[in-house]
Amino acid sequence: MRDARDVLQRPVISEKSVGMAEEGKYSFWVAPAANKIEIKHAVEEMFKVHVVSVHTMNVKGKVKRVGRYVGQRPDRKKAIVTLRAGEKIEGYAGL
Repeated sequence: MRDARDVLQRPVISEKSVGMAEEGKYSFWVAPAANKIEIKHAVEEMFKVHVVSVHTMNVKGKVKRVGRYVGQRPDRKKAIVTLRAGEKIEGYAGL
């Protein structure tokens, strides 16, 4: 079992994720090798909340170019965590 700080890298801060936080759903960038069980335990350990469900997705990095040089941003893994009704994570995205 990995340490919780190794599993959760940082929260996803966007208009959509902040709107979902009001519904009890929180988004995090996680380690690419982390599975749903590890993500659930990491969120429960770090924020002292109860996780109902975890949805994960692999996000492919965008292709970027500067002049004639082509590169790619790294691939990442995102997790959307649903908490028990009435619970919330304090300090998520300035809420």
